Amino acid sequence: MLACLAALCGLPLLAFAASSDVVTFPSGALTLHGVLFKPPGDGPFPAIVYNHGSAAGMLSQQAFDALGPVFAGRGWIFFGPYRRGQGLSASAGPYIGDQIAAAIEAGGISAGASTLVRLLETDHLSDQLAALAWLRVQPFVQPTRIAVGGNSFGGIEAVLGAERGGYCAAIDSAGAAESWAQAPALQSRMTRAVRQAKVPIFFFQAANDYDLSPSRTLSGAMKDAGKIADMKIYPAYGASVQDGHAFGYFGSQIWADDVFRFLDAHCRR
Repeated sequence: MLACLAALCGLPLLAFAASSDVVTFPSGALTLHGVLFKPPGDGPFPAIVYNHGSAAGMLSQQAFDALGPVFAGRGWIFFGPYRRGQGLSASAGPYIGDQIAAAIEAGGISAGASTLVRLLETDHLSDQLAALAWLRVQPFVQPTRIAVGGNSFGGIEAVLGAERGGYCAAIDSAGAAESWAQAPALQSRMTRAVRQAKVPIFFFQAANDYDLSPSRTLSGAMKDAGKIADMKIYPAYGASVQDGHAFGYFGSQIWADDVFRFLDAHCRR
């Protein structure tokens, strides 16, 4: 991320799906928006809060449109909340990419890394937890069977959410892969989070992602702390490192069975 503001580069140009509903939810004094994909029927269904990455504008909608039908097809509600400054919530606050870029300009990479950690564990975590609170009271959701997931920045958010609790399991795809080596503060914060995680976490990446250290290091730290964790590195996906980084968004035909097996094991009825 500190090199190119991750998930912004190389996303394929996909047509937006028309099968999602746009919803509104509060985060403190802010009004945020998200997209909801539901299986057929009235439910109640298990659900996942899926955290987007750092992509500007509406680029994250491409990921939601790819993932939403996968989860709905497996009988899960898919909720993609837009955090402040991005997507449908762009007017609710500054864009995190701009804030990090400004910090780098003013104080270098270390300042950018500190800003990244500060924003993801405060404002953006608050938005994630607000999305969880909204989802939990919906009549079509099973409130004790809500998982959290995310890719890239969203994977970091999933780990922070797992530390706070309220979920049944977490899925971290490529969280911190682009910023890990440049951000020791992020390494420390995520390691502390997994050691204190209140739910099991499944870490996965494609072999051609930017850096495989996050999944390997964090899953090991979690197991050392006596927590339940699983980790898998899949074969290279696509033709570039950015394709590998976006594997969690667009490679569901490869990872879906493993992810849903993990969710079913830890989000029992």
